[in-house]
Amino acid sequence: MVDIVLVLAVFAALLVVVAVSQPLAVRLRLSPIVLLAMIGVAIGALSSVLLHTPLSPRFGETAKLFADLPVGSETFIYVFLPLLVFDAALTSDVRRMLEDAAPILMLAVVATLVTSAFVGVTLWPLSSLPLVVCLLLGAVVATTDPAAVIAVFRDVGAPARLTRLVEGEALLNDAASIVLFVVLLGMIVSGHEPDILGGAVEFITSFVGGAVLGALAGRVLLQLMPWAREDRLAEATLTVAFAYVIFIAAERLFHVSGVVGVLSAGLIASAFGRARITPENWSFLTNLWAQIAFWAHSLVFLLASMLVPKLLVDMEGRDLVLAAALIVSAFVARLLELFLLLPVLSLLRLMQPISTAFKLAIAWGGLRGALTLVLALAVTENPLLPHEVQRFVAVLATGLVLFTLLVNGTTLRFVIHLLGLDRLSAVDQVLRDRVLALSYAEMGDMIRATAREHGLSPAATKSAIAPYENWISEASRREAEKIALTDRDRLAVALVSLGNQERMMVLDILAQRAASPATVQSLLRNAEALIEGARSGGRLGYKHSAEAALAFPSSFRFAYFVYRRFGIVRFLADRLGDRFEMLLVTRLLIQQLAGPNAAPSRAIFGERVMGLINSILRRRLEKTTAALDALRRQYPDYAAALEALFLRQSALRREMGRYQALFEEGLIASEVYEDLKTSVAAARNAEPRPRFDLGLDTNRLIQRLDLFAALDDRQLERVKKLLRPRFTVPNEFIVRQGERGDAVYFIASGAAEVVLPQRRIPLGSGDIFGEMALLTGQKRQADVVALTYCRLLVLRKADFDRFMRDNRDVRFAINRIAEARQAMNRPDETAVAL
Repeated sequence: MVDIVLVLAVFAALLVVVAVSQPLAVRLRLSPIVLLAMIGVAIGALSSVLLHTPLSPRFGETAKLFADLPVGSETFIYVFLPLLVFDAALTSDVRRMLEDAAPILMLAVVATLVTSAFVGVTLWPLSSLPLVVCLLLGAVVATTDPAAVIAVFRDVGAPARLTRLVEGEALLNDAASIVLFVVLLGMIVSGHEPDILGGAVEFITSFVGGAVLGALAGRVLLQLMPWAREDRLAEATLTVAFAYVIFIAAERLFHVSGVVGVLSAGLIASAFGRARITPENWSFLTNLWAQIAFWAHSLVFLLASMLVPKLLVDMEGRDLVLAAALIVSAFVARLLELFLLLPVLSLLRLMQPISTAFKLAIAWGGLRGALTLVLALAVTENPLLPHEVQRFVAVLATGLVLFTLLVNGTTLRFVIHLLGLDRLSAVDQVLRDRVLALSYAEMGDMIRATAREHGLSPAATKSAIAPYENWISEASRREAEKIALTDRDRLAVALVSLGNQERMMVLDILAQRAASPATVQSLLRNAEALIEGARSGGRLGYKHSAEAALAFPSSFRFAYFVYRRFGIVRFLADRLGDRFEMLLVTRLLIQQLAGPNAAPSRAIFGERVMGLINSILRRRLEKTTAALDALRRQYPDYAAALEALFLRQSALRREMGRYQALFEEGLIASEVYEDLKTSVAAARNAEPRPRFDLGLDTNRLIQRLDLFAALDDRQLERVKKLLRPRFTVPNEFIVRQGERGDAVYFIASGAAEVVLPQRRIPLGSGDIFGEMALLTGQKRQADVVALTYCRLLVLRKADFDRFMRDNRDVRFAINRIAEARQAMNRPDETAVAL
């Protein structure tokens, strides 16, 4: 029986090793993961030696515990893997990764298959084992561990895109490798002839099924977050619980990939969680997950490395040849993926080109780590596999892990420096010097002011300022020697900075609860699109992203489809309420960007660039205001209610800020402060955003039309039963040329226009269109397009004759309108049958 006290003592000792290895790795200029692997191998080897040395029983028991860890592959997979995968997904910049979705998928999923196939085909002739066993080894070694690589990338200041590619690859690579491993292992254990088609179906089903299950679970997790009532401990606990629940449910209940399920849920939480969790709580959540993942990853690596001597115990001389072939084939497969597959995506314009230096760094950084060792351990623990298969996979996989960690891992920093990836671009270098020069100039002014305030000597002041002035002088000389940045370069960087400012302001809105979660999510999405547009396309890209932000999103289009197809108004009303709020807050953000927030940018980028920025913001403000006014004109009451709510919420935030300042100054006790804070929170929660009403009540719309003013109550009641309300959005085609006339339209509010080849005829509130096609029997001769949001009353063709017969005054009015339109069109010899 295992001594639990001894196990806890060993566990604590391993945590101490993990903690000590971090500063030691910095001192030795090694990746902490590489150092942990070395320590783990040393501990495993030493414990194996001590186990066979005659020592005291107690010491021998401890050595036995290290040599024969009571930890199996299932422990690694079910205890540690959900935590590692969820943390990797939660801390990913999902929207930035979407830009490189094609290369990430290629490096992860397709490359996993390519690596497994290439390694398997290479080793098959050299070994005496079946091809499917060699393919299994390929799946085991196809996993890459990004921790060591990313640590080096960040330490040397490698480009963000390079880090993002490696992170994104690792996210999906592990999932794809595990799914492929399970499929191939099942083929071997079954003893049947390998079924390629069946294996492919199983791979796709497991992968896609896990992704769908995880996405649904991620949405459920986000829906549960408000129930935590901003309790950060409860929110964090929910995420930890869901990581395990999703993994276990996927593996045991639905028989799909648990890794993919947890990954999908984590990505959903990362993409949409910021809009549902306050920035303070989000920061706490990510910090907590970083700590959990650090413990989990370090322990997995340390424990797995301690198993290396055990996995290599059956190594033979001929295994060195196979190991060399495995190392070469794995590296060649990596190069084939990068230099043959990725260029195809570039030619198809599915991704931005990746430079040769990037590709070489990614290839050399394809380290194998803990997951490869865990999968190899799972093979050795499977009693249904022959010993020769277990030995083959364990020895060769472990050899590749050791080679990549001890050779690639220790030289990666040098390779990155050799490729020039640790240096800033010319644009970034000049901007960095400009920012530092401005900061140092401000420092000099502050030092002079402090010296005057305290009466310090001029000599001391000069001595303190000298380093700053010398740096500014040196930076000015360097900038003069370099090629000056063009205004186009400065503008592109300034627009990226502007997008980042807007994103931070949106997060501040989230912290203050100044907008609904749906609106915050839209604003964050828009800000990130602006950043990416400016980064990839400069001014034009920023402009396109700004225009896209004003377009109707997919959620609105879906709600509009549901309204038109099924007549359900609620979803459309909610989306219009979101749009109203989004436009209102966007206008406020643009005003702030063009106002007090512009001063630092002006100092960094110069007056000319800021003049262009102001012009861009002014145009964007005009378009946003126009979109907002289009809603305001149709729904002035809702606009007034929403703006009043905004003002009241703003007052409550200022009130809360005042109470917090008094508390921090010690002027009020904590009990009083908590009571005041509770009262403000209650007042804020007591007044939610007003519900949006589309205003499609038939009675009210009829009252807006002068055409029906002369009808008595009985006639109005009959008319009401025949007319159907309809809502339209700007630029929507209400009727199209060439259609058979099936209805007459009465405009209760809004504006539209008749589109003719030579002219356009405006229509407004109270106007009718569509009657000519019903009266003449002709097809419609022109399009009618909504210019604004419109509320219409629609009279179907089947009811038109009865309507005209029962309402004489209205019939006369419609006939007069038709005759007038025919007369108006006679000079052109074209009657417009609408």
